[in-house]
Amino acid sequence: MTKFTSFADLRAACLDLPGGHPAASAAVAQREGTLTKPPGSLGRLEELVAWLAHWQGHAPPRLDRIEILVFAGNHGVTRQGVSAYPAEVTVQMVANFSAGGAAINQLARAAGAALRVIPLSLEAPTADFTLGPAMTEAEFLAAAEAGYAAVSPQADLLCLGEMGIGNTTAAGAIAAALFGGGGTRWAGRGTGVDDDGLTRKRAVIDSGLARHAALLHDPLRVAAALGGRELAAILGAALAARQHSMPVLVDGFVSTAAVAPLAKLRGDTLAHALAGHVSAEAGHRMLLDELSLKPLVDLNMRLGEASGAAVALLILRAALACHTGMATFAEAGVSDKAPDETAQPKAAG
Repeated sequence: MTKFTSFADLRAACLDLPGGHPAASAAVAQREGTLTKPPGSLGRLEELVAWLAHWQGHAPPRLDRIEILVFAGNHGVTRQGVSAYPAEVTVQMVANFSAGGAAINQLARAAGAALRVIPLSLEAPTADFTLGPAMTEAEFLAAAEAGYAAVSPQADLLCLGEMGIGNTTAAGAIAAALFGGGGTRWAGRGTGVDDDGLTRKRAVIDSGLARHAALLHDPLRVAAALGGRELAAILGAALAARQHSMPVLVDGFVSTAAVAPLAKLRGDTLAHALAGHVSAEAGHRMLLDELSLKPLVDLNMRLGEASGAAVALLILRAALACHTGMATFAEAGVSDKAPDETAQPKAAG
């Protein structure tokens, strides 16, 4: 049964969102104040545990069941020469994921996460968005629904990533449509295009913006006209996670562009999401700034596949291990306050 039957239906779901659980995050903060360390000395690690608790509703939070979803899609715009690799690489990489040979397979194993790769009509690429909408309303909604349905409500945390030759062009076009600046601001080298390829990519983005100028006021129609099925699925999965009160780690430039329309619809939609990393792809840092997302790591990565989110997951595990495993001052028999050196001894009387 299709959950979203129209743009209006999806938009309503994007605007009607549950909040978090402030009592759980307050309980985490209270425990942090009793642990054997100076207040705030673990920096952002302390904030991360509170964030997990706020969206899970558990104090302490849990990281027992983590899912990494990688959505794969093909793009008709690759016919414009915007990628250094042919479109068939998407199918080949999905096979590599299935065989366990990709980077994300190794990172998911190291992070203790379950990986699922979900191909979306790879045999039918989206339309070239310089000639018309990349997806019809029905195609976009079907992809968003596929992403929404892929989320397991029982998961403690969700990591979102993608695979799709040509999708940095789609992501750049969405970012330009939502935040302005055109191809010059948002186009990067993606899979490694040369200078001529980068020039083509910028021109393709500008052409798409001109073609769909009448739609640029509507974030969902922007996502349909300029995006791809894997981006639509990421949008749907991020929405599902919010509806399930589930924290999310978003991967790189493409995944961030995929969820950006949600933030344009409602400013706090991504409160349950963190940026796993800032990628080396041109535009990602600017996009994170536009969305007020602070990345957890900066390792010059630009692979996609949820690889940056998976690395960031290791930091979340470290944060939670400290929170749950450290002794309190009382348990350790450690004094939690320095003596007041300004106090004056009483005079003998």
